[in-house]
Amino acid sequence: TRLRTAPGAACALALLVALTACLTAAFPRAVDRYEDTGLRRAAEQARPDRIGIEVYAPPPSPMESTRMRENTLRPDALAGQYTEVRAQVPPPLVLDRDQSTYGVRTTQDISVPDPWLPRPTGKPARVTLVAQAGLAGHASVAKGRLPRADDQVTSETSGLEAAVTTETAKALHIKVGSVIHAGSFTVRVTGIVTPRVPQGAYWSTKTILRTPALIREPAPSVDMYWVGTLLLAPKAAPALLAGSGKPERYWQLAPEVQTLRARDVPALRSAIASLEAGPALREVRREIDGPSTEFSELYGSTEVTTDLDDVLIAYDRLREDVAPLVAVAAFGTGTVAAVVLLMAAGLTADRRRSEFALLRARGASLRGLTTRLFAETTVVAVPAGALGLAAALLAVPGGRVGHAVWAAVAVTAVTCVALPLRAAAVHRVVRVHSDREDISSVRPSRRRTVAELTLLVLAAGAVESLRRRGTS
Repeated sequence: TRLRTAPGAACALALLVALTACLTAAFPRAVDRYEDTGLRRAAEQARPDRIGIEVYAPPPSPMESTRMRENTLRPDALAGQYTEVRAQVPPPLVLDRDQSTYGVRTTQDISVPDPWLPRPTGKPARVTLVAQAGLAGHASVAKGRLPRADDQVTSETSGLEAAVTTETAKALHIKVGSVIHAGSFTVRVTGIVTPRVPQGAYWSTKTILRTPALIREPAPSVDMYWVGTLLLAPKAAPALLAGSGKPERYWQLAPEVQTLRARDVPALRSAIASLEAGPALREVRREIDGPSTEFSELYGSTEVTTDLDDVLIAYDRLREDVAPLVAVAAFGTGTVAAVVLLMAAGLTADRRRSEFALLRARGASLRGLTTRLFAETTVVAVPAGALGLAAALLAVPGGRVGHAVWAAVAVTAVTCVALPLRAAAVHRVVRVHSDREDISSVRPSRRRTVAELTLLVLAAGAVESLRRRGTS
């Protein structure tokens, strides 16, 4: 009946509720979205060498047979362990499988006596031998071809093929067909490759893989020398057992940055702690090292390292610095929304005061009056609140849905009960006539002034706190 008699007022109320519900529901999603964006930006700025998770293990114990040690370094064995290691990564940490990889590398640089390599101060260059899986999928061949190896490679194989990146080739004057004598190995360069995603985790977790480094020895020495990487075929890994480079197996895990969420930071830190020194590390060691033995304790075991937890800690500190200002904004937004809805209800109650007084005078009970007002307000407010919530979900993608739903429900609930409660407070006593309208019956409230001053002080305090912490 009310919709037919006063469609304009009903439409105005619906518009007010829809707009308020939309803005209120969008606020928590917007906060989540900006927090997630900040975390992802912090992870991107930290670079893959810090956020990457590296699992590494020494070669098998010398007490094992040569054949068993060689088989442990072959691609099939490493690939199986890579699958098991990935399975032990606790949620909510998600891995970027395209940028994650595994392989075998030397841990000590091998001196190269070849005189044609550059020597800035007379010291010979050094190289690192790396047999990393997935080279063909992460690089395009600029010249020559990719290195090859077969299943016949053993620890007695001395002749190897390798590729180098364009940056390494340019800095070390390496060409296709160049022969490099690295310790007991004779390595022939068969190709020069260009990384497809140079800044990706595949190439940048260890930047020496794509970019050679000019190393300066500690003072007072002024000597400098180049260090570059020779990229071997994965099947050539068993040959590294015979060299002086002290090879190690490694599994390089790249987190998927776009899946990081600020609300998951505590769980992420717990997952990283489990990988570095917890149950997940124990499971990883069981998959790679097997049951703990005296020999495994003597020759070391699998370890996991990452600086991702430091990145998360730094982000947490930044978020704590901004939290007071966000809290003030949240309470201010909620207060404004509540005031607007209550004022709208108060104006409606004042406009219909004569109607309510007449109903009470004709015998309408207070419960019946409030129930009627609640019903007619609900018919308008609930669909409008749902529409505002849907608009907020579409306008602000990402963020938690639950918080937005509760915000819209709160707006709708306040709207539904404000008018009935206002009417109940004013018309709890039956009156036979209304008050005069030619004088001011309502004075300005001091409580409103106190509330406004309180919010002002809180906002000023939050801004001052931020400035003292160095936040602009």
